[in-house]
Amino acid sequence: MNLFFLSILMIAASGILALVLYRFFSPMKTIAVAGIGIGSCLGMLDALSKLSHAQTVNLSIDYLHTFSLAFCIDGLSAFFLFAIFAICMLAAVYSYHYMHDTEKPLATATSYFFFSLLAVSMALVVTAANMLTFLLAWEIMSLSSFFLVIHDHEIQENRKAGYLYFIFSHVGAMFIIAAFGIIYAGSGSFAFEAADLSQTAKIIVFVLAFIGFGSKAGVFPFHVWLPHAHPAAPSHISAVMSGVMIKTGIYGILRLYSFLDLHVPSIGMGVLFFGMLSGILGVVYALGQHDIKRLLAYHSVENIGIILIGIGIGMIGVEAKNPIMAVMGFAGGLLHVLNHSIFKSLLFMGAGMVLHKTGTRSIDALGGLLKKMKVTGVTFLIGSLAISGLPPFNGFVSEFFIYLAGFQGVQVETPVFALCLLAIISLAVIGGLALACFSKVVGVVFQGEPRTDLARVDNEKGPTMLLPMVLLAGACAVIGIYPQAFMFMTLNGVATLGLDYGRIPMQPFTHLSANITLGATLFIGFFLAILALRKILYQNKPIGRSGTWGCGFTQPTYRMQYTGSSYAASILEFFKPAAPLEEKHTPLKGIFPQGSSYHSQVHDIIELNLNRAIVSPVIWLFDKLRWIQHGDIHLYIGYILLAIVVLLFFI
Repeated sequence: MNLFFLSILMIAASGILALVLYRFFSPMKTIAVAGIGIGSCLGMLDALSKLSHAQTVNLSIDYLHTFSLAFCIDGLSAFFLFAIFAICMLAAVYSYHYMHDTEKPLATATSYFFFSLLAVSMALVVTAANMLTFLLAWEIMSLSSFFLVIHDHEIQENRKAGYLYFIFSHVGAMFIIAAFGIIYAGSGSFAFEAADLSQTAKIIVFVLAFIGFGSKAGVFPFHVWLPHAHPAAPSHISAVMSGVMIKTGIYGILRLYSFLDLHVPSIGMGVLFFGMLSGILGVVYALGQHDIKRLLAYHSVENIGIILIGIGIGMIGVEAKNPIMAVMGFAGGLLHVLNHSIFKSLLFMGAGMVLHKTGTRSIDALGGLLKKMKVTGVTFLIGSLAISGLPPFNGFVSEFFIYLAGFQGVQVETPVFALCLLAIISLAVIGGLALACFSKVVGVVFQGEPRTDLARVDNEKGPTMLLPMVLLAGACAVIGIYPQAFMFMTLNGVATLGLDYGRIPMQPFTHLSANITLGATLFIGFFLAILALRKILYQNKPIGRSGTWGCGFTQPTYRMQYTGSSYAASILEFFKPAAPLEEKHTPLKGIFPQGSSYHSQVHDIIELNLNRAIVSPVIWLFDKLRWIQHGDIHLYIGYILLAIVVLLFFI
């Protein structure tokens, strides 16, 4: 625990020093990056040590002799801490060249300050051992991430994204407070204990908390803030928010489920249903996006759905007294938490490099970047294969265990059989749509010819930006080929949930991990053999070069390439009821038309209906009440006195 708090203090101190030294731009950045990076590295090593030795450490600090700030690091906390510290460390390194605006030293220093607060608060959230400590850390996390979202506050769209995130964060927090309030009313204690609650009260607590934690995690339909906030934030912050911050919502759901000891079929089925809904609709909305960071944000909704599918199957397995199904579901879901933090951070960093060099996030304005940005292109391709669940990368491993858990559920009675079958089909659909989406991104952004002058880049300089991307791409491959050690880390996290399925059997997981390693090794060996054979067969042979047949077009241009919109059009047409498509184009007139334009936008049905049903009426109401705010100080004092008089009647 001492090493954990040392890392926390080092990260926090580096953020404060950045504010103090904001006038000295390069030293300020160096100290901030080094402090956050080294502190995160220490925290990651401490978490890894506790995971490998299955340790549980407790610490309590009395505050003003009124309540205690209690902390506990068990297997589940250590697993999330490992992911949090690893991504924060790499994001800090990435930020050194990314945060390059010397004309805004104070804004840059402020960003590092709130980055350090975010890293510290996330670590405290997953180690909080009572409700007050949890809520305090949760609020710091929400506020620090809000200020990071509005880093470029001069842009109106970013301010709107920040305000939307602020509202959803605090509405979600209200649901969590309501759930904790019911627990406190039943137990009389701020500890995470719910033994005295009735079954009905436990269900109400779980539903309230699921809404609150689901809002932070980006679960459909509580996800509306997410596709606005992630594109607005700096890319390394987008990586942290999508990679690990939204996972604190998953941690909250798991932690609450474990101490509620609530094993009713409806809970697992509900979680599974929201997982399938989030997974499918998240990737459908991603397909229709033209902004690369907004597209990646919707893929966060998709992957949270995959995690919930695993957790939901695990909950159903506990209720069905099927330990293999339960453990595989929870282990697959937890491993996907780690895997998603790796490949999604990689993809956001790749998108950040593209934005850094081209100045645009528009997919259809890019093209041909692989020729000059080889490291970014190759690592982004690896991240794309990983997020699509293809071997031999890490996304395949976690989804494979969730599949296996689903197949275990197929053997159970009718209702569970049907749900698990739907879960398997949903995972297959999600994987296929994700592959289509990232073939669109890689094909349009990195291949072909530049569509605009913005895409004509000269290089991809910035070693501190490239190094984290290479390391994350390597992690995708290492976990995909050698998953055994990471699987055991996950099982140590699952063991501390304290669920009633007895001792976790290790032998099936060891056997499966070994088979995955064997299959991946054979695949890589076969691939390398083909490359070697090609090299031998073509050795010393003349190779002619000429233009390919252009199908009658002797001078092909970028206008003949697929756009992102045209590539995804046929798939989006199938999902039109859930993803309404709005198209705007000027009609062609005359024999020789002068010009035309086309724009398409896929609408999020929740955001669309939220604007119609709630936002617009509320804005209309407050416009009508604007007369109350007129600037007369005497009437404001009158309002205060009137409020006091009214309150006296209730005392």
